[in-house]
Amino acid sequence: MKKNMGMTDRVIRILVALIIVGLYFTNQITGLAAIILLILAAIFILTSFISFCPLYFPFGISTKGKQK
Repeated sequence: MKKNMGMTDRVIRILVALIIVGLYFTNQITGLAAIILLILAAIFILTSFISFCPLYFPFGISTKGKQK
């Protein structure tokens, strides 16, 4: 796996995941929507830590920027 996520992309994903978790624990989201969003939050956190997004790969997308 070649890293294809930049720092900004990773930070945004972590922030979105934290917001979703916060909404869940304050009972703002419940039911099936909560389950789907929590799974999405887990995926965001996982992809942020490994710096690789599998959906970017087939399209050749990289937010990592140019290497120096």
